Amino acid sequence: MAEQLPPGFGALATSRAYFTQESMLAVETRKRKLFIGLPKESLLQENRLGLTPEAVLHLVNEGHEVMLESGAGEPSKYSDHDYSEAGATIAYSTEEVYKADIILKVAPTTLEEIELLRPGQTLISALQMGTMTPEFINALARKKVNAIGFELIKDPSGARPVVRAMSEIAGSTVMLVAAEYLARSNEGKGIILGGITGVPPSQVVILGAGTVAEYAARAAIGLGAEVKVFDNHLYKLRRLKHNLGTQLYTSTLDTFALSQQIRRADVVIGALAVEEGRIPFMVPEQMVASMAPGSIIIDISIDQGGCFETSELTSHSKPVFRKYDVVHYCVPNIASRVPRTATNALSNIFTPILQEISQQGGINEALFTNEHFRSGVYIYKGSLTNAAIAKKFNMRYKELGLLIAVRN
Repeated sequence: MAEQLPPGFGALATSRAYFTQESMLAVETRKRKLFIGLPKESLLQENRLGLTPEAVLHLVNEGHEVMLESGAGEPSKYSDHDYSEAGATIAYSTEEVYKADIILKVAPTTLEEIELLRPGQTLISALQMGTMTPEFINALARKKVNAIGFELIKDPSGARPVVRAMSEIAGSTVMLVAAEYLARSNEGKGIILGGITGVPPSQVVILGAGTVAEYAARAAIGLGAEVKVFDNHLYKLRRLKHNLGTQLYTSTLDTFALSQQIRRADVVIGALAVEEGRIPFMVPEQMVASMAPGSIIIDISIDQGGCFETSELTSHSKPVFRKYDVVHYCVPNIASRVPRTATNALSNIFTPILQEISQQGGINEALFTNEHFRSGVYIYKGSLTNAAIAKKFNMRYKELGLLIAVRN
């Protein structure tokens, strides 16, 4: 005989109208308001800025404060009005901007600007290992600030987004530069970069097979030029051919083969990456002397020492010089030639980083939880944390992981 339920329980057991009510628990909110300063770049050739007005509007709407030094956006064709309409405060002195908790700039700070910093501030800017001095590192350390080199910051895939973005811009831009200086109006060869029906294509040689080389080759091939790429890393050459999806002449840096191709080239681009603190190969002077008059050399690696023995640092105001009647373009900051595009690219990278810092509860918490962002830190609370810098200048350093293991 079936067990009898007490009166009323049978209806309750078969009813679908009663459910367990979930209890809502309080969630700890760690979000912190940020005070971000955008100073005007003092370096003559630096035309980029870290945030666009659209990014500022987004950050301000999230409750953050942004202060812009008057005129900082003008090289990128953004006015003070654009930023003030986005909610930024306009400052009329560098000292006022440097009161912000986070200083975001593109070029490294000068020694004079470092004096405006105070303990506990965070500086996000370029590091530029090739031009760094011990005085620069010691000055930042004395101020007991957090210094982050944005070209060292990695994304979850392990890539460096700022380096990638600026390399894409540089690679695309150099072919426009080459086309400009090949023209007769600039005392070049008087030829088109590329080719047309019935006329042999121009010859482009690229040293290096990284991101710059990929975008330079893509642009040159699109114009119809004949492109040859040299690099000692076979996996880079293989990846480049795969990414371009086309048949491409590739070779290791064989001196004989390279000399033959450089002699015939209309454009030679140096885009070799630094390895172990130096450029792995340098084109000797006699190779440059063998090139046809009016040919173009573009040395993208000039800020790291250069790929050509004849290279000398130039500027945007005086970008070229001639040696052996070969035009040399050796401007170290090619992305600043197109600053509005570069500013948009940088802003797309920095805006999510700043949002994450806020969501994590501040810079110290963000460094503790985000290993990719942590890779960009080279000074933490006045202590040098970058092994490469310490080795270069024979300095003592401390592991960042040990410093942030015990949080204040």
